[in-house]
Amino acid sequence: MTTSNWLSRTLVTSAVTSTATTAALFLLSSRETGHPAAALNATSHILWGDKAFAYDDWDVRHTLAGAALNVGAVALWSGVQSLLPKPRSVFAAARNASLVSTLAYLTDYHLVPRRLTPGFEQRLSRQGLFGTYAVLAASLAMGALALSSPTKRLR
Repeated sequence: MTTSNWLSRTLVTSAVTSTATTAALFLLSSRETGHPAAALNATSHILWGDKAFAYDDWDVRHTLAGAALNVGAVALWSGVQSLLPKPRSVFAAARNASLVSTLAYLTDYHLVPRRLTPGFEQRLSRQGLFGTYAVLAASLAMGALALSSPTKRLR
């Protein structure tokens, strides 16, 4: 695989995963806290410290920073996904995406220092946290499937 092919696959998958996970976080956060931005704001603790966990409102400092950190993280995992062979079936796409999403969870909550965790666990229930990583897996699979379908060239 060439670097440009890997980068193209990563960018397409990142667009899908960023959109899906950000939307899921807004929905889960709204349902669980009553504040759509709370879970993404919590991610900004990486930059602003633990006070970010308590911030509920929309603003550039917390919400935009949290969204940017989330986009960066899912872009990284999309890049990992893009290193895997293109799936030849829905099952293979789901398997690969589940593997990458599990690796993301293990890295986020068992390998990196607390300051570098996503912070979602501070605002979401275990079910919400599971839902977030399930959406990551589903969107990784969708991105991989979108890239694996053959395209016809126009002549």
